[in-house]
Parts: sequence; structure tokens; C-alpha cells
Amino acid sequence: MELVEICRQAKEASYLLGQLDTGTKNRALLAAADALENNSNQIIAENNKDMETGETKGMPPALLDRLKLDEGRIRQMAEGLRQIARLDDPIGEILSMKKRPNGLMVGQKRVPLGVVGMIYEARPNVTVDAFGLCFKTGNAVVLKGGSDALHSNIAITSVLKGVLADCEIPQEAVSLIEDTRRETAASFMKMNEYLDVLIPRGGAGLIRAVVSQATVPVIETGTGNCHIFVDETADQNMACEIILNAKTQRIGVCNACESLLIHQNIADSFFPVLAKALQEKNVEMRVDSQIMQILNRDDSVHTALINPAKEQDWGTEYLDYVISVKTVSSVDEAIRHINRYNTGHSEAILTDNYANAQRFLNEVDAACVYVNASTRFSDGFEFGFGAEIGISTQKLHARGPMGLNALTSTKYIIYGNGQVRP
Repeated sequence: MELVEICRQAKEASYLLGQLDTGTKNRALLAAADALENNSNQIIAENNKDMETGETKGMPPALLDRLKLDEGRIRQMAEGLRQIARLDDPIGEILSMKKRPNGLMVGQKRVPLGVVGMIYEARPNVTVDAFGLCFKTGNAVVLKGGSDALHSNIAITSVLKGVLADCEIPQEAVSLIEDTRRETAASFMKMNEYLDVLIPRGGAGLIRAVVSQATVPVIETGTGNCHIFVDETADQNMACEIILNAKTQRIGVCNACESLLIHQNIADSFFPVLAKALQEKNVEMRVDSQIMQILNRDDSVHTALINPAKEQDWGTEYLDYVISVKTVSSVDEAIRHINRYNTGHSEAILTDNYANAQRFLNEVDAACVYVNASTRFSDGFEFGFGAEIGISTQKLHARGPMGLNALTSTKYIIYGNGQVRP
């Protein structure tokens, strides 16, 4: 089917989807969750084709990890749909209702956005997350996944469409553009007549391309140069555990820690311990001159996997077993450095100083700011949203992990009894 027809049918379906009652939507979501698990063998078989192609093309390990599906990940995707079904339906919620002096009742209620377009890379889980969140909020979604995950996305979309057909709901609630040419993607970004919003989800190059080329309004989901600042009062054992989790639990995700700041007053005692722990995980550390001086003084730390940092390291999202390490003299310097080099995603301070924690929370400019916790929690599922359609690093309409409310708009509803404007 041609692109224009896919988008046109999605627009038509959106009018019906916006009127579905909550019970109907929830039953379909639960049926979709069951169908994903029941068809896991078929989905994994198609995913294996994508994995084999990715390995042949030399896809980096972090991207292969994003691409891979197994029974555990499919169960997690299904559980995300079940959690979405349990959440309150925001559509139709009355946000306000006030009586004007002339007797008019002016209110505001939540409504669907309409048609959501998604452009994303080798992340087949996004196919399910986007469907679940958009469907619960009465939106149609048109998906443009990357060629690396094409077989996986076709298999998942086929299962979802089958469920919609069984529930007598328009199958165009979810549509997949199978044409992977760049020209098609460029045309998709300009479908203003049919798309109400476009959400890119992927690497920096993809997001830049969508933001610069699209004529459809874009919600920008950014890359994650996420920092952790270890203050001088931090519990150093806890700090090591948090940093290891944030850096190595999954390296190819946007909420992984890429940059580490250490207060200079504890660098001599803390860095050697941390370095050994990171070396055990094969993490390369790109460090500033003060850390190099510590290494010269402390011969208990092997210099393997430790190299001098360059200026570009402070602003790099590695998505790899690499982390930059810099010493700072104060919480003020840490905040200045983070606000200069971060991508507005997730930042953390590890501290036992309440005042420093509050300053960090108030002054760091990011969508998610943590005290004494891993940045890996920046996730719609972890925040209780069931799933996320992306993590917005912009400031208009939505910011941070985007759940149901981020996929709604509002309309004013006005009740009168014959009023005319004088």
C-alpha cells in the first residue's frame, strides 16, 4: 500500500478510535498481550532473521542488544500492554469547568492527538509500546521502523492487527510502513494533511534528520549524555553500585550513564576503587588530568582501559563500554559542567548533603534529575506508565518519559443557554 493511502486510512480510523469506550480499549489491549505471548515463537523466528542480518552487517553489540527479542522480552512487552490496560483512561477527563459572568460554562477536557507518526530504528519493542499507548488514548499510529528490524516489526504488527480484527476495531489503529527507502521516510515527515504529530526515537543522527526535515510538528526525543556526580559526602559503596548499574546494566540505552563527575576531595580514595570495579566490567575510562595524577601516585590501579580524555568526550553519548570521568571542586562546578554538556535527559547526584541535593534538583536543566539513584530508572515502565513512546528532552507539551497524558491534547467545551456576544 502506498504511503499516502496508509496515512489517509489512519486518519479515517482515528475518528472512530477517539470514540471507543474504555472497556473496549482495555479488552483489546489484554487480548493483544495474550496474542504476543501466544505467537512468541513466530515473532522470535522473524527476529532471528533480523539478528542474522545485523550480525552479518557488523552491527555494534549495543544495537544488536536493542534489536534482540526473546521470550522474556516478549513477556515484558505483553506486561506493558496489561499495565496500560490497568491505567486510568485520560480521554474525556474534564480538566476544568468555570462559570463566566454571562452564564457561559467554559471547560476543558482531554482528547486524542489524532494520528501519531513514529520513526524509529532497530527497536521492535517500540512497535508494541507505541501501539499500546496510542490505542489507549484513542490515537491511530503509523510506524516507520528501520530496515534492521523489518521482519520483527512485520510479525508484531500482524499479530496486533489480527487482534483488532477479532475485536471488530479498525485495523488501521496501527499501520507499518514496510518501504524502508529514505525517500519514503522523507515523504512521511511531510504528511501534514494526515499526521498530527511525529515522534522520532533513535540515535542522534535520526533525531536531527527528523527535526530538520519534518513539516509535521515534532516531539523531540533526545539522546542521553547522562551524568552522575559523586559529591564529597556520598556513600562510596553505594556510589560504586549505582555507577556500575547505570553504566553496565545495559550499555545501548539512552538512560545509561556516559559521564561521571567526582568531587576532588574524595577522588584519591574513591576513583581507585571504582576503577577496579569498572575494569572488571571491561569499561574504558577517559579521564581528566587530575585523575591521571592519581594514577601516577597510586600504583595499585592498573592503567588498562584508562586513557586521557579529549574535549569531545565530555559531550559524547557512547552507547558502549566507555565512560568519561572528570573531577570538580564543588557542586557549583558540577552543575555548570552538566548544564553545558548534557542533552537534557537524566542526571544524578550521589550525596548525603541535603542542601547540595536540593540545589542539584533545582538547578540542573534536564527532564529527569535524581538523588542517590541510577539514571536507568528514566523509563515509562519504571515510572508506572506501562510503557513509553519516548523520552522527550524538549520543553513544550511533554518532557521526560512520555506516557498516556503526553499523547493527548485538550479542547474547550462551552455550555450556553442562548448567550450572544454584545
